[in-house]
Amino acid sequence: MTTLAGKTILMSGGSRGIGLAIALRAARDGANVALLAKTDTPHPKLEGTVHTAADAIRAAGGQALPIVGDVRDEGSITEAVLRTVGEFGGIDIVVNNASVIDLSGSLDLATKKYDLMQDVNVRGTFLLSRAAVPVLKDAENPHILSLSPPLNVTPKWLGAHTGYSLAKFGMTMATLGLAAEFADAGIAANTLWPRTTIATAAVQNVIGGDRLMRVSRTPEIYADAAYEVLTSPSRELTGRTLIVEDVLEAAGVTDFSGYAAVPGTPDAALYPDIFLD
Repeated sequence: MTTLAGKTILMSGGSRGIGLAIALRAARDGANVALLAKTDTPHPKLEGTVHTAADAIRAAGGQALPIVGDVRDEGSITEAVLRTVGEFGGIDIVVNNASVIDLSGSLDLATKKYDLMQDVNVRGTFLLSRAAVPVLKDAENPHILSLSPPLNVTPKWLGAHTGYSLAKFGMTMATLGLAAEFADAGIAANTLWPRTTIATAAVQNVIGGDRLMRVSRTPEIYADAAYEVLTSPSRELTGRTLIVEDVLEAAGVTDFSGYAAVPGTPDAALYPDIFLD
């Protein structure tokens, strides 16, 4: 495959940031994108809603179905699958984009936030993917893509923020499990993670503020790598924990300077992201 024209993507989240960038990249091919997201009305600190994201997808050349719901709620997931199939006739791709981040140490992490990360990141990834599997089996080139890291359970990263690490590694384990379980059905399931931080609201508001934003890359680098994965033959690329830059290099991209959040920032100055070394 070389295009996502006519393909249908069901994505958790996607109102802004990396998820929206992936949706817009697919929309430029003429893809259909269903977004299951909570943000129905403008947030005082976060730009974008599921409705503004849908408008942007349509403007980019795709079809959009905004679905207001919560990936923690099984009823919302069932509704999202049914509405997507009803609107577009099937599902070709599931993107597990919704995620909660809290880098607090174990003694400072509120139990409520721990539960939220487990519910959205791990449970949401598993339930949304599982709900779509019966429909994905009928797709020509079915993919599940989760935005989560390789399983680097070294003390450096597992111990840096145990609660968050458990939740992100849980996303990856669920995805790899689905890859093995449904390999015979031809459903690919992979994860994708960047080498650097990405200039998103989470980086701005939660991780590092303006300093880290200046040395991050734009969401478009993630979107371009996701595009390469999602247009690959599903029976040939599955069960992998992929790295954004490795995917793009394999596709012939050698210069990442155009993805710098601040133009002119040399690659060597980019801040390394978590879980990779």
